[in-house]
Amino acid sequence: MARILTFSIFRYNPATPEIPPRLQEFQLDETPNMSLFIALNRIREEQDPSLMFDFVCRAAVCGSCGMLINGRPGLACKTLTQDLPDRVTLMPLPVFKLVGDLSVDTGVWFRHLNENLEAWIHTDKVFDPKAPEERMDNPLAHAIYEAERCIECGSCIAACATANMRADFLGAAGLNRVARFLIDPRDERSPAQVFEVVGTDEGVFGCIGLMACDDICPLEIPLQQQLALVRRKMALAALKGK
Repeated sequence: MARILTFSIFRYNPATPEIPPRLQEFQLDETPNMSLFIALNRIREEQDPSLMFDFVCRAAVCGSCGMLINGRPGLACKTLTQDLPDRVTLMPLPVFKLVGDLSVDTGVWFRHLNENLEAWIHTDKVFDPKAPEERMDNPLAHAIYEAERCIECGSCIAACATANMRADFLGAAGLNRVARFLIDPRDERSPAQVFEVVGTDEGVFGCIGLMACDDICPLEIPLQQQLALVRRKMALAALKGK
């Protein structure tokens, strides 16, 4: 016999501030291989069409459906109800601006992050569209790809104690992005130049080392290793007097 699941979902629409934030309960019969994404869609289609949450790909690629699932950041599309208890509490990710209910605006946060980090290849070379691509050893290409797998879902930021206390902290997503460019030989910035951007308490030295980001990443990116790489290079840049 199928379980009856009880979902306690955060409800608040900033457009109607006169209605205070609250938790609203919904009950749903569990179906085989049901994900939270499917459950939320059923609730919206069958019980309350005003429920707000985000989704695009349904395949853990876009990062849109990040939320707190029983207090732990995760992706609704990747979370199966069979792995959850009978009662499930869903809350929006902290740190990011609330759009409504379970929907938050991660886009503005990550755009601001990428602009601050100047997260693009810096080079004085003139681009020649007819020239062959530069060759790169497979181990290095894989190391860069490992960092590039980040889908900017915001889970690591929501789980970060420092990011929850300091709005200016880059967080694991930002430091992972820094690590990606530090190892890319096509980027001609020196560690000293990168130090000017991330060698502060708002950057690599603001992490207090709880490493919840590493535990929570839905794609299992080795964020602890990325942080260690950036810290080593920034510490060396500082010792060399930048």
